[in-house]
Amino acid sequence: MTKHRIYEMSFAKVYPLYVAKAERKGRTRDEVDEIIRWLTGHTQQELQRELDSQTDFETFFATAPRLNPSRSLIKGVVCGVRVEEIEEPTMREIRYLDKLIDELAKGKAMEKILRA
Repeated sequence: MTKHRIYEMSFAKVYPLYVAKAERKGRTRDEVDEIIRWLTGHTQQELQRELDSQTDFETFFATAPRLNPSRSLIKGVVCGVRVEEIEEPTMREIRYLDKLIDELAKGKAMEKILRA
């Protein structure tokens, strides 16, 4: 089976789109970064290093310091697919992030987004 093309796409290429989506709805880059750090366990410095090195999505999630165990609480539909039903692990992680950014853009409180 061939890999989805997003796996090879640079995370740094998509990151500005996440930020732009959030900012269009009155949210901030810091909130986007907080979501990414919560999901992956990266520090802000590690996140910046990943962006600077143009790490692809597959590597970004495969080498994440500590994927948050609470991410399994993320439910809902992204791109017409229920995230909790995605079987392929890397695609599920990507869609978890997409869902969290969607929730941010919809005005959901950070405590709820981060499943606190």
